[in-house]
Amino acid sequence: MPGKHDNRWRSRALIALLCVCACATSAAHAQRACARTVLESLGWQFTVDQAIDAPRIEAGLPCERADLDAARGAGDLRAVLPAGFGGAAAEAWYRALLDHPATACAYAFELGTATRRAVDRLVANDGYRFSALQLGWIGFGAGGSARAGWRPIASFGRGYVPRDGNWRAIEGFYTGHVRAECGVGRQVAQYAAQAELYGSEGFDAAFAADEIVIGRWHVLNTGNGILQGASAGDYVRDGEARKASSLGRQAFVGVPGYIEHVFARHALDDINNQAQNFVVYDVDAAAASSLREAGGFAAYNDKARLLWQLSQAFPQARPHAFFERLLVARDERLHEALDAGQRDLLARMAAVLDDPFFSGFRIYVHRQGVQSVGYHFVRMLDRNPRTPFHIAFALHNVHTTLRQRYMAHRLAGCDGATPPATVRMRGQDDVRVAVIRPGRPSPSIPTNKEQAHVASLDTGRQPAPGGRVADGDGRVQPPGS
Repeated sequence: MPGKHDNRWRSRALIALLCVCACATSAAHAQRACARTVLESLGWQFTVDQAIDAPRIEAGLPCERADLDAARGAGDLRAVLPAGFGGAAAEAWYRALLDHPATACAYAFELGTATRRAVDRLVANDGYRFSALQLGWIGFGAGGSARAGWRPIASFGRGYVPRDGNWRAIEGFYTGHVRAECGVGRQVAQYAAQAELYGSEGFDAAFAADEIVIGRWHVLNTGNGILQGASAGDYVRDGEARKASSLGRQAFVGVPGYIEHVFARHALDDINNQAQNFVVYDVDAAAASSLREAGGFAAYNDKARLLWQLSQAFPQARPHAFFERLLVARDERLHEALDAGQRDLLARMAAVLDDPFFSGFRIYVHRQGVQSVGYHFVRMLDRNPRTPFHIAFALHNVHTTLRQRYMAHRLAGCDGATPPATVRMRGQDDVRVAVIRPGRPSPSIPTNKEQAHVASLDTGRQPAPGGRVADGDGRVQPPGS
């Protein structure tokens, strides 16, 4: 017969086992509660229906709405649960809903708000200016990079990482005196959007300093950066915005891209305006509808080509900012000086620009601020009149790695919860998000055959992993704005 000592040991073992089971049950419940809490904070609304025996998702079309309030008003982001819904099935269901395409749209609402807040702060800083005569690629002025919160990692100011915290480094661009070209401007805008999304403490905690890299594109490609580099993860390849156009207006916000010359560099008169690196600030309903009907950027690149062709019929000797004054500022005195034939040409150009895309698709370019894409196409007619320009999205991870990191951060913030192993936007048939692994990038499909000859001062716009810089068949990223 077992002695008292054996009984005592068995009792303790049973208590320990019960404690382990209770802890596991508690952790699973916390994780499930955390997932639902995150979903609700993103805008999902849950109700209970006694008559159903399985949850029902009523996602709606949130990516087509202006904001979360509009989505809720339209009945989007709703789910109906059966009574007593719980257990392992509920845990798996909430996890799956975190990965639903509509949840990606809900995340886009938050990203859009953060992007606009970040851009507004960057634009408001008069000390943040375009490149001029300076000692390095990025000019931090008399106080140097340390005063602005950055530490150099490459010679001649070609690369920097945060020195005293990630948030502090972004504040250097919000409040300090810095000079940089629009490629760096795009990088800073994307990082600043993440900073606003996470908040100061979250941004410092969620990213290592060497993931926040600014500078020449090849420096980003060979480092550990979260935008381009070892931490970037999976990229979305949607250069002509076909997929974004099919999803709706929120699929554009915060996405990086460029407006770039079509003909080779010998056709450039103003090298500082060889390209406009941008992030999307907002897209109104009319522009989004036009993009959906057109199937992306390709049709608008054709229209931009037509705009340029019409401009070629005007005399080469023209006043400064001639087309900008006529088509943007609506200069009546200059308009009156045109002859009848020129007025007819101008009317045809204005008709091209009347498409909602040109006025309702607004982008941030350093140092032009927030403007419509139409403004930039018109501006290029004056700055570089010998070549048309086209618009494209860069390879990006806005809807892959960056979203995954943010969702994991939100889940990890719940007491007793652990982030899921994978939180990603899958390429479901109804979404058709193209995801490519880091690697030597495929060339973008050119709108016109001349685009194949475009060259650049700062190669490596498209990301390349493993310390390699994209060249040869990869598209390149000009430094100019």
